[in-house]
Parts: sequence; C-alpha cells; structure tokens
Amino acid sequence: MARVIVVGGGISGLAAAWELSGDHDVEVLEAAPAVGGVLQRADVGGLTVDLGAESMLARRPEGVDLATDLGLDLVHPATTSARLATEDGLRPLPAGTVMGVPRDARSVEGLLAAADVARVRDEPTRPAAPLEHDVAVAEYVAGRVGPAVVDRLVEPLLGGVYAGHAATLSLRATVPALWAHARRGGSLLEQLGPAPAAGGPVFAGLDGGLATLPQVLADRLRARGAAVRPGTAVRRLERTPDGWRVDGAPADAVVLAVPAPVAARLLAGPVPAAAAELAAVETASMVIAALAVPAAELAGLDGSGVLVPPVVAAARGLRAKALTLSGNKWGWVGAQSRDLAVLRVSLGRAGEDEALRADDADVLRWATADASALLGRDLHPVDHAVARWVDGLPQYAVGHVDRVARLRAAVAAAGRLAVCGSVLDGVGVPACVAAARRAAREVVAEVPAGAGGA
Repeated sequence: MARVIVVGGGISGLAAAWELSGDHDVEVLEAAPAVGGVLQRADVGGLTVDLGAESMLARRPEGVDLATDLGLDLVHPATTSARLATEDGLRPLPAGTVMGVPRDARSVEGLLAAADVARVRDEPTRPAAPLEHDVAVAEYVAGRVGPAVVDRLVEPLLGGVYAGHAATLSLRATVPALWAHARRGGSLLEQLGPAPAAGGPVFAGLDGGLATLPQVLADRLRARGAAVRPGTAVRRLERTPDGWRVDGAPADAVVLAVPAPVAARLLAGPVPAAAAELAAVETASMVIAALAVPAAELAGLDGSGVLVPPVVAAARGLRAKALTLSGNKWGWVGAQSRDLAVLRVSLGRAGEDEALRADDADVLRWATADASALLGRDLHPVDHAVARWVDGLPQYAVGHVDRVARLRAAVAAAGRLAVCGSVLDGVGVPACVAAARRAAREVVAEVPAGAGGA
C-alpha cells in the first residue's frame, strides 16, 4: 500500500483520507487541537450549537452522500424564511432570487425605491452582448438590474457565503448560474425566468450539528487503520526522488488540505509556482458569537434569521452581518430546552478585522447590542461562546477559475502531490468533498504499483 500523508484535518483533509483509506496507509496531520476545521460546535447554556458552517447544499450530492455513507441522520431547516434589515426595520427576503438577483420586479416592490424597481422591470429592454471575460459580481449585476439590487440583496447573500464584497468577487467563480447567463448575452431576467418548482429541500444539516461529520469521519478513519493526529503542525515539505518528506517523515504521496496561506508557505520551496498562486489568494476572517438567552425574549419571532446589507450596517452603526435564530431554523436545537434559546451573530467581512482583534467581552457586547437592535427587543444572554475563524474564507477574485487551473497544473507537475480545500472550487461542504475526492484519486494514480513506505 502507498503511504499517503494528508496535511489538514478539516472536512477536506478527512474526506480525502476517507477516499484513500482501506487501500492505502494514510496519516492525517492537523495543527489544531481538534479535527474539523471550521466545522466546530460548542455548548452554550447547556445547549449544543454549531459554531461554524451549519448546513450544506442538499441538491449537490457529495456532502449528503458522505453523511449517508457514514450512517448520519440528515435533517433539514424547519424554516428558510429569512428577513432583510433595512434602515427602518425588517422586510421579508424576496423568495426565488439567484444570489439576490430577482427574477421579477414585483418581488422587490416595497423593498427598493420606485426608480430602482423600474430599473429591474426595464432590464429586458436593454441589450447585452455576451460576456467574454470574468468580471466582478457587482459590475455585471449592477449593469443589468441596478446598483440597489447589489447593495440591498446581493451583498448580504454573497457576504453570508464568502464574507466578501460583490465589487471584488468573481462572477464566474461565485455565482456560476449568473455567469452562464452572462456568457449568452441578452436579458438576464428573461433567461432566469420564473422560479423552478420546489424539488426538495435546498439545504441539509445533521442531527446534533454539522460538526458531527468530521468527528465521525475521524473515528471511522481510525477504525480503518488510518492515523489521525490533531495537534501536529507541519512545518516543512520536501520533494525526494521517490516521494516526499513531511517534517522528515517519508511518504509516497501528499495531499495538502490546509488554508491558502499555510499551503503557500509549505510549497514555497518545492513548488514555487503553486505557492505564488496560493499566496495571491486573499482571505477573509470572521467571528461567530452564539448567545443563549431566555426563551421568552425571542417569543413570537418566526423565520430563520436576519441578513444585514453593508449599507444598512453603516447607516445604523451595526457590526453584525447576519444573525440566525438557531432554534427556529433547526428542530434539534429548539428541542434542547424550553427555557433557553440560542441565536448566532456573525461579524466580519473581507478587510474588516475589528471583531477578530477584540476580546470576547467586546464581541459579546457588540453581538448583543446588534441582535437587540435588529430584533427590536432587549436581549440578556445568560451564556455565550465565541469562535474566530482566521483566514477561514478564501476570496475568489476575478480570474479565480484560471488561477485554480494554473495552481493544479503546477502541483501536478511536481508529482505525487495534490491540493484540495475551500480555496479551489467552492467553500461549501459538497464542493470541498468533491475536490478532496479528486485530489485523492489523482495523487495515488501517480504512485507506481508496489510502492509503499517511501
């Protein structure tokens, strides 16, 4: 069996190891004290809640298939009816948009000014040549349906996924559905058409939290004979004539499943071309504050939570970019207590590090004040947990898809090496699992039969 070292114990590294285990000698090295990466959970007031990603796309199969293969119980949000913060209160988030782009002007009446609604309504009358090159999301969307759609709808949704800004994120990489329409030219709204009929839940989670997935994966990997070693930081990667050395330990092949800045540092010596591509990827950090409050303080509130457009946050002096009413959204959270309820407040986007640098007391104060202001009631947390995800979300700048192609080519040329993770093809669990499986297949395909224990 080939000896493969996987550097990184987040969902990407563990999924790659799972693909390799059984047929190969696999070792997973994770710098943090626990595996899981940004899939973590905490007890807040005796209630368990995810502190990182809490759901995955159910209509893309890789994530749900992996969970099903592991025998985990899939659950779906009890409600996906979110609200949008405005300068004077909350409004329902229009349904059926494509990353905030409405399919029909009627859906944004009462949310946008009359002139902005008219701009959306008139979109089919404005010709558009096919788009030949990648552009920023804001450039294309504002050109078709106006800047108000970007500011009020696209920004909060795009920020919720990437913690970035529409003015810098790639249309091709972040909203491929819009990119496909842009490539054809013509009216965007006519191509989008009416919302398709419901085809099952869009999102899925796990009973007990999405953080269950990496924990169970690690346990199953050990049961298969793989070594999973948290608290083991990798500092040096070296190419040898017949494989690699990872901090001096030999390997027939290596899979890198770490954030872009870490991968860039490790590849700077052996694969400088790949390191340069990774080093050019900017990242965003964010902070999640989970607050346990008396259930009575959230009584009567429906919906899954609130999204906060940056223009509204600036006007109202808010730091939060979103809040989730966890007990409303997930039945398994709401069922844990009748007396307490949990809400999560997200702070921080690309280029913003105030919350990241602040201590927990300030984060708690800001999160409580913003949640109280958004929900229109005073909240009094009895317990809290704060998670800081440093460099947690890569920013897919214009040209990102081409950058990834160059990165993969440089890595493949080095031989017996592959990369995976959220820096490549998507930040969600399904995309990460897909990239991990691809990396696992590619890396062992290069190991000659009979190799082992390099």
